[in-house]
Amino acid sequence: MSSATTIPSFGLDANVLAALSERAITKTFPRMSVIVNEGDPTDAIYIILEGRVRIYLADHKGKEVTLNVQGPGEYFGELTLDGGPRSASVMTLEPSRFMIIPRESLESFFATHPEFAMHLVRKLINRVRVLTERVKSLALQDVYGRFRGMLEELAVEQGGERVVEGRMTQSDIAARIGASREMVSRILSDLKTGGYVTQGRHRIVIHKKLPAEW
Repeated sequence: MSSATTIPSFGLDANVLAALSERAITKTFPRMSVIVNEGDPTDAIYIILEGRVRIYLADHKGKEVTLNVQGPGEYFGELTLDGGPRSASVMTLEPSRFMIIPRESLESFFATHPEFAMHLVRKLINRVRVLTERVKSLALQDVYGRFRGMLEELAVEQGGERVVEGRMTQSDIAARIGASREMVSRILSDLKTGGYVTQGRHRIVIHKKLPAEW
């Protein structure tokens, strides 16, 4: 790999990162590229250097459910370790660059750098917790409750307001919370009318506390 490649720190020692990069290749993909397909053989882990990706499931009719959106410093494909097929598909949301580490190289790397193995274990534990909460939300909350929970999860403080950054169409939101685009449109329209939110091309601004019920 080129020494000019910028590698996210992940909270790991610089020597560990340097050794990891020696086992990797770097690739760039344009927006809306499918990086892996659900069911594909698992052969590598992908570390996001630049850009954002959407991790999703789809059925034979083309209906999709978004599991997660990830950006620089995160990675996907860690289930490659069991040798089973890919559990989800991944698509770029914008031009993106990845550090790709083959499974064989990753397994040998664990033997000499156990700290990275523990880091990966903690990531997997966190991912299980997040997915458990999402299953709970889908099972126990109505569409508005899931919509409200999504905004609260993604929002960050900016200038006294809470902002959800990144382009999110109504279809994107619907896929993320397991709802129809029409229902998302109705909820957004009511929240805008009530002065709770405004939606721009690349962000949603929350102006005041969202109502508990819709």
